[in-house]
Amino acid sequence: MTGFSRASGIHNGAVWTWEMRSVNGKGLDVRLRLPQGFERLEISVRKACGAHLNRGNLQVSLTLKGESRAPLPTVNEQTLQSVLEAVKSIESSIEVEKSSAAQILALRGVTEIVEPVLETAEAEVFDKALLAGLNDALKAMQDHRIAEGKELAEVLLDQVTQIENLTNQAKSDPSTDIETIRKRYADQIDEMQSQSSNLDHDRLHQEAAILATKADIREELDRLNAHTISAHELINQGSPVGRKLEFMAQEFNREANTLCSKANSLSITETGLELKVVIDQFREQVLNVE
Repeated sequence: MTGFSRASGIHNGAVWTWEMRSVNGKGLDVRLRLPQGFERLEISVRKACGAHLNRGNLQVSLTLKGESRAPLPTVNEQTLQSVLEAVKSIESSIEVEKSSAAQILALRGVTEIVEPVLETAEAEVFDKALLAGLNDALKAMQDHRIAEGKELAEVLLDQVTQIENLTNQAKSDPSTDIETIRKRYADQIDEMQSQSSNLDHDRLHQEAAILATKADIREELDRLNAHTISAHELINQGSPVGRKLEFMAQEFNREANTLCSKANSLSITETGLELKVVIDQFREQVLNVE
């Protein structure tokens, strides 16, 4: 979701520049900086941004330069007349140096800075030119994000493949075989009974069967495989899939946590921890996806 773009142009002597910066965000958050008098463009700018982008914190600024757009100094005639009468009255009452025109104009309220006002038709033409430039900047932003996204897709696909390989590694581990698990518990029961004859044989076998069932991780491994297939499809599908991939990362993490909690061998624990590392890396990268 990160990107930068700029578009510039000239209209009737006014030089305009759109500049955009985008960083990660859960949704599309557009922040605008428009020159005074151009607040009328806000709705159109937000609509255009929403048409091109789906997620990200987007900063959009418009700057204008040029004599045709420069503020004009204007004399407030009413205030000037009041000041002149006051100056004349003071100068006739006491001996003071006569005030210069520059001193009078420097008084607050005598001179005002007025923004130039365009005729309606001229303003519409200017707005149309500005919005066309905005679309150019948005397309450049989109192209920048697409190029970055292609590189990111390769990273994500590699991480999903790692998750898939680790899942298959856990599946092929001898300790995951249900009969192996039951035999281990049966051997432990026989050992316990050989040390004490007061133990309930049927109750021990019942508890062992329950523990063996809880230690079975085949369901978690099957779900991990299903999630990797879905993740491959989403990444190859293209944007916007960021929210779906965030949810997928949560599902990956949920299954990995369950796998570690049910692990009945050191090798499965190690595989589960490796899975969690890759999944965390996947989740961090997914935050960059639109």
